[in-house]
Amino acid sequence: MKASLLLVLACTAVLAAGARADAPGEPEALVRKVQEYAQKATAMAKTAFSVVQESEVAQQARRWLADNADLAKQRLAWLKEQLAELWKRMPAA
Repeated sequence: MKASLLLVLACTAVLAAGARADAPGEPEALVRKVQEYAQKATAMAKTAFSVVQESEVAQQARRWLADNADLAKQRLAWLKEQLAELWKRMPAA
């Protein structure tokens, strides 16, 4: 769930709860309804993120990133060695 969609849903809930309030003197009901909605939205977001994190695609992506991070480190070390050799060969100015 995108953050912008979650924000729109939260605003809609606030407006709906305000429209459902019986009288302006009952802000506690509005606050309670907004808190309930926020708890439900938080639980849904946590569930969605858990499902995404546990998916096979996410696990494959993590493995791919780990493997390529090692390859990038190896290439960076090789490049450092080459630059050190080049630096040694350059005449002093």
